[in-house]
Amino acid sequence: MIRHFSLCMLALLAFAFLQIIPQTVLGQSFDQGVVVCVSQPSADAGAMILKKGGNAVDAAIATQFALAVTHPAAGNIGGGGFMVVHTGKTGEIPTIFEYREAAPKAAHETVYKKDDGVFTHKASGVPGSVRGMAIAHQRFGTLPWKELLAPAVQLASEGFAVSRELAASLNYIRTGSKNFAELQRVFTPPNGKSSWSAGDILRQEDLGKTLKRIAEYGPDEFYQGETARLIAQEMETGKGLINLEDLARYQARERKAIELTYRGYKIYGAPTPSSGVTTLGIMLNILENRNLATMGRYKTDTMHLLIESMKRAFAERARHLGDQGFTDIPTRLLDKAYAKELLGNIPLDRSTPSAELTPEISISKESENTTHFSVVDKNGMAVSNTTTLEQSYGSKVVVKGAGFLLNNEMADFNWFPGETNSTGRIGTKPNLVHPGKKMLSSMTPVIVTRDGKPFLVTGSPGSRTIINTVLQIIINVIDFDMPIQLAVDSPRLHHQWFPDVAKFEATNDTSHAKAISELRNRGHVISQARQGDAHSILIDPKSGKRIAGVDHRIEGGVSGH
Repeated sequence: MIRHFSLCMLALLAFAFLQIIPQTVLGQSFDQGVVVCVSQPSADAGAMILKKGGNAVDAAIATQFALAVTHPAAGNIGGGGFMVVHTGKTGEIPTIFEYREAAPKAAHETVYKKDDGVFTHKASGVPGSVRGMAIAHQRFGTLPWKELLAPAVQLASEGFAVSRELAASLNYIRTGSKNFAELQRVFTPPNGKSSWSAGDILRQEDLGKTLKRIAEYGPDEFYQGETARLIAQEMETGKGLINLEDLARYQARERKAIELTYRGYKIYGAPTPSSGVTTLGIMLNILENRNLATMGRYKTDTMHLLIESMKRAFAERARHLGDQGFTDIPTRLLDKAYAKELLGNIPLDRSTPSAELTPEISISKESENTTHFSVVDKNGMAVSNTTTLEQSYGSKVVVKGAGFLLNNEMADFNWFPGETNSTGRIGTKPNLVHPGKKMLSSMTPVIVTRDGKPFLVTGSPGSRTIINTVLQIIINVIDFDMPIQLAVDSPRLHHQWFPDVAKFEATNDTSHAKAISELRNRGHVISQARQGDAHSILIDPKSGKRIAGVDHRIEGGVSGH
């Protein structure tokens, strides 16, 4: 299923067609630690933990729970995601914490029908976020669990002033969700107002009580305690698939990182059920065979090569990728020799129709929401974390009495076996629904190392655009030597195999416009669209300063010391 950008993004869609103007070319720098995310109160929550002596994982846990309060479109305890952790020690391999949602026991390949919608209880997978934070805390945490949740408890119980962007997002979701009574109640504007305004105080009493229970009794409370009972009760009321057994059996996992190499740098990220790093690796391996720096970032040949590399990598994603517990992933996908083979099939003067890349997949005819944050502490420990509810505000189902939104991540499975179409629906076997299986994800939190130490921490929301956003942050920094803020601010492009359209962020730059015109002459179909916000941190190898790349495509928060 195709995910949409967040409703906050939609509310600000006009910005997508304006030139992206850097807030500062170089970015803010910090000597000790820094947290960069979409919400200032959540960045402050993480930085508060750093200042108390907590490490980057402690700060990431605090940020994750705070985002469940301050960025309800995607921050969550009812969703899932991936965390990459580098201890900062030279040469150490990062650790991956996979806390992707899982299919309930009642799910199977044909459980979904054509008239099933994604804004239903049935679309929710078993949430993984709380368990994911728990295993990260068990492995690396230094401060008490309860202390890490305290900022989120306070933000929910006492409230916080909403930003202009959050006010717009809340107004948008309430307008389009009249049939979701609990969502309407939880996000009712204060003081009898008909709509939210910047500065209004958002209090979430039920969520505050839930977070307090999880803080007091530990993560098991979510999966086996009162919160689990409330989830199961909500599922029964709404004819969902999740029951108490599904919650009790859920497991987050520590995974072995995938290691990519690119021009002397190493890039680490999650294996499947994340498709991100494997797809990213295919593209980087192709691009490594060309000197991008001499080609020019926004020249026609460079953008043509990017589009054609994206098409081929996403075609391989559709062919082969799914939960590694259920699907064998071909090892050749990340072979450098295989990338040269793919490159050799890229024509220099014309677009390759996407259907030509996958003749074995029958293409039938037809009559997002995620958030990323980055953390680096005073000792160089780095965390890259991407988390999601799937679409903006997930399923729109708020668990009654618990105050939090449930995901609609089951939409990330291939719902209809064998049905792949030109609009982007995929029906290939590796990602079909199965009990206990984890749905394929595009989340791509990564840590790039240089000489064995963390150098760049990045990731993004935006459904399948995530992977291409991360790709372009990496080449902007490594190939084109951009300061991190400029690398984040610069306009991006996206192609995902199907639909066979190259999407560009708009810019007023005339040379960029000329290149797009020339791409059309080569047969590329072009449209305009916005990509997700990539909150990043670069660690300067010489000074050791942590330089924040704050993305203002929605809003950005940075806090450090």
